[in-house]
Amino acid sequence: MNLFEQLIALDEKLFIAIHANGAASWLDPLMLASRNAITWVPLYTFVLYWIIRYRRSNAVLFLLGTLITFAITDFVSASVLKPLIGRERPCYNEAFADYLRNIIGCGGRYSFPSSHASNHFGMAAFWFFSVRAMGARRWYWVWVWALLIGYAQIYVGKHYPLDILGGAVFGTITGYLVSLLFARMMGKKILPGKRTTFDPLP
Repeated sequence: MNLFEQLIALDEKLFIAIHANGAASWLDPLMLASRNAITWVPLYTFVLYWIIRYRRSNAVLFLLGTLITFAITDFVSASVLKPLIGRERPCYNEAFADYLRNIIGCGGRYSFPSSHASNHFGMAAFWFFSVRAMGARRWYWVWVWALLIGYAQIYVGKHYPLDILGGAVFGTITGYLVSLLFARMMGKKILPGKRTTFDPLP
């Protein structure tokens, strides 16, 4: 068994372990809600309020950057990478039938990378680095948000852990690169461990 096959085998074992030992009926509603966009309307409302309230002059660029990030991660993950790589979702694999509870439909056939993970880690990265570039407190909570959504995709049987990791890496890189463009258009630089000269706000 080569390294790639070992990685896939480990990925599948972790998926089985999550479904065999980490599933519970009381968790089902939370996991289902976590991957539903409507659940996060209050969060999106907060982000919109924050940028308008504290950084109004950068609001249009910030919102545009968010949309660009989402458009790139969603299109590339769903329409380019998934068909190109062609890894089937675990819910299409009969070998996992005994572990899946089918609490949600299977959806599209391909799984790598996860578009949910790509999109939300992309937005998390863009928000995190852009907010830092504007001199505000660092939004560490965005990573927890993206991770919860990614884990929910594994929990409901839509994705393997490696699908989430791949989406997280792709999304984070995309969000970071768009944040660099955002910072350049603001005339600022995003540097690790550095803050800009804006007054710190919430």
